[in-house]
Amino acid sequence: MSTLFISDLHLSQERPEITDLFLTFLRQQAINAQALYILGDLFEVWLGDDMILPDYQSSIEQIHNLVEKNVPVFIMYGNRDFLMREQFEKLTGATLIHEPYTLNLYGTKTLLMHGDTLCTDDVEYQKFRAMVRNPQWQDEMLAKPPAERLALAKNFREISKTETAAKENDIMDVNQDAVLQTMRDNGVNTLIHGHTHRPDTHHFKIDGIDATRIVLADWYKTGSYLRVDETGYNTYNVE
Repeated sequence: MSTLFISDLHLSQERPEITDLFLTFLRQQAINAQALYILGDLFEVWLGDDMILPDYQSSIEQIHNLVEKNVPVFIMYGNRDFLMREQFEKLTGATLIHEPYTLNLYGTKTLLMHGDTLCTDDVEYQKFRAMVRNPQWQDEMLAKPPAERLALAKNFREISKTETAAKENDIMDVNQDAVLQTMRDNGVNTLIHGHTHRPDTHHFKIDGIDATRIVLADWYKTGSYLRVDETGYNTYNVE
């Protein structure tokens, strides 16, 4: 048996082919897994459990079908879909998890994160994240009428595109000191995360001990998943 990890699908009506690829992945690859972990940004935007966009319905139903077939699904909040709540869990059967999240992965204590909190050089983004992750801000957002939420989400996306285009690439990547400190704080030597859209496997040392950071790929052009079992780590594309 194996455990699968994916991240940054950003499912949306603008890219129906990626939704179709995700549904294929759930039916053909995830069905044979011991568990599936989605490490943030499953959706391009999630504006509340009370206003699920029609384009998300097939994905929600297929996740539920997977759970019904005894494959547990764990979904971590990302920087696009952090307003998922209890109703989402009921509809999908999945379990929402917060970062940092640790699990024993075939004998190796492993840390799971979305990854955005590691990008500490991006000061403006961290300020924005602190605002939108504030429970009071979230309650106020969810209390707004659907049309107002849609308008605000569109505005945030436009601002994000403009600011991202003006930033240097290195600023939007993780800070290695933040990585080291986070791994030390959680007592791990293996970290899996997404967010940066820079898939790679990084090997380094923490206080003289070998450590590994695996960055998951996004699903903008194709589907990619990390498969972990007792033999190790392997990345595959969804065919």
